[in-house]
Amino acid sequence: MFSNGVLVYSEYDEGAIHPVAFELLGKSREIADRLGVEVWGVIVGYRIGDDKARELIYYGADRVFIYDHPRLEYFDPVLYRDVLVDLVERVNPSVFLFGATPLGRSLAPRVAAAIGAGLTADCIDIQVDENGDIIQVRPAFTGNILAYIKTTSRPVMSTVRYRVMKMPNRDTSRVGEIIRLAYSLGRDSGIRVLGRISRRSVDLGRADIVVAGGRGFRKKEDLKMLEDLANLLGGVVGVSRPLVDEGWMPRERQVGFSGNTVKPRLYMAFGISGSPQHIAGMRGSEVVVAVNIDPSAPIFKIADYGIIGDLYEVIPKLIEELNRIKRG
Repeated sequence: MFSNGVLVYSEYDEGAIHPVAFELLGKSREIADRLGVEVWGVIVGYRIGDDKARELIYYGADRVFIYDHPRLEYFDPVLYRDVLVDLVERVNPSVFLFGATPLGRSLAPRVAAAIGAGLTADCIDIQVDENGDIIQVRPAFTGNILAYIKTTSRPVMSTVRYRVMKMPNRDTSRVGEIIRLAYSLGRDSGIRVLGRISRRSVDLGRADIVVAGGRGFRKKEDLKMLEDLANLLGGVVGVSRPLVDEGWMPRERQVGFSGNTVKPRLYMAFGISGSPQHIAGMRGSEVVVAVNIDPSAPIFKIADYGIIGDLYEVIPKLIEELNRIKRG
């Protein structure tokens, strides 16, 4: 059919494509132009309209492959793996990229194992060297160093963190080909979806304002101050890893190398010392405001504005002033 393109798995759930796919298409466009190959997208699911495929084309794809079947309506790691292996065998991509989302982190290793390829996880950049080889860049040792990894097997497979790549411009003048593929799903994966329970969650990666807390908080109940401040600013609450480990906040609220990567317009860090692990997840913030009682805290090295003080004094004053401004 085709060969040697850069393939992007475009995560699709409840009628929407995860934005990480568009970021990956932008990077794939750069890679493909260097290598002189095409960019491909693939969507797996049920009742996938051509409008969804066209969105991938608008963001850089030349061709979009669709696997549409009732049994693919909900994520099944076995069936999804099988259809992606089928696609790899058909089109022989040179590069295959996944978003490092919970779904992507579950699916990519299964595909890699099935086709006998290597996989580099949680990349923050994909580069092409002077020889045309793919170099995968990822933090190592909790962000203290960057590892540059060259994979010799094909396809080169990577999961890439959300919001570390630049979102490309949406170009509705772009044209491409939409290809619907059939695959026999006779195999029983052994997984049954009995129902889905919606839970209220937060997507830190998309937040414009993040108000985060760390070890400086003395007890779980005190995080209510962060929530009040975040509500006044129209932001969301994040935390450093120690508060997640303590069980004070769910892991979806964690900012850092092993949590979420965020790029808000404003990042406020209260009682966060600034370990490399944490900084790796928020370094891309436009404006960083740090409040810490320790003047030597590493967070001050990357902060645009720093306050040496007790968060228990600073946050209430901020809340008081914001309320006064809102009252006019």
